[in-house]
Amino acid sequence: MVNPVDPLPEDSGEPEREHRPRVLKGGTIITGIQNSEVGCTLRNQHESGAELKIPLEARVPDRFLLYVPLDGIAYRCEVRWRRNDRVGVRFTGTEPKPKLHYG
Repeated sequence: MVNPVDPLPEDSGEPEREHRPRVLKGGTIITGIQNSEVGCTLRNQHESGAELKIPLEARVPDRFLLYVPLDGIAYRCEVRWRRNDRVGVRFTGTEPKPKLHYG
């Protein structure tokens, strides 16, 4: 019998979504295609990934380098989902600031 004052949480079978702190950081998607760059905004960021806001007309490959000047780091990214002008990415590693990027 479940105690109505202190009920047990239901197990939905789905993993809990990681807390994603909201941020507002500028970033640059470096596609590696003729040193092509796409400006973006990080909307939330956590240890293993981020949500990016990109221009609607931008073409972003499934894997790319995301340089975040405020962090001073380039994150290797893999796209997990796409919705209109938003892209969810998973970080697969980091690199130092790209030499060809001026920001």
